[in-house]
Amino acid sequence: MNIATSRKLKQLLYIVAKSAPFKPNINKIAEMTEVHRNQIKDYLYYMERAGLIIQLKNDAGGLGSLGKVEKIYLQNPNLIYCLANNNTDTGNLRETFFINQMGVNHKLLASGKADFSIDKYTFEVGGKNKTKKQISGADNAFVVKDDIEFGSKNVIPLWAFGLNY
Repeated sequence: MNIATSRKLKQLLYIVAKSAPFKPNINKIAEMTEVHRNQIKDYLYYMERAGLIIQLKNDAGGLGSLGKVEKIYLQNPNLIYCLANNNTDTGNLRETFFINQMGVNHKLLASGKADFSIDKYTFEVGGKNKTKKQISGADNAFVVKDDIEFGSKNVIPLWAFGLNY
């Protein structure tokens, strides 16, 4: 580890922080940071082990999903404010909060239909105007809404997931 490497890591964290949410393209990241693509995977692995990021894998199962990262989130929404300053995205903040809180006791996967999958449950995270359209037809599916005080049926307020920690 040297000063140049730490600058590249900070640059990589900034890219993740300002994205909404960050869907990794290793070649593009390597080009932006001027780092070899193999090193980018190493950097992401080490940052995840250090508790700076969370790599969300898909729920395809089998050998096809090994190593396939769908999205990358900062581990804590507060890091977004520290790194991205005024370039924060509300949707990214919501999803980062959800994955931060639920990741403590559960293994989260990317869902093909919504944002997240935990065991047999599917979650779509959004603002107070988020509809159930995306999860229609899915069993055990929930809409997690920000800016609401209470939920009903399969709508849960985002703040309630803060109680999981």
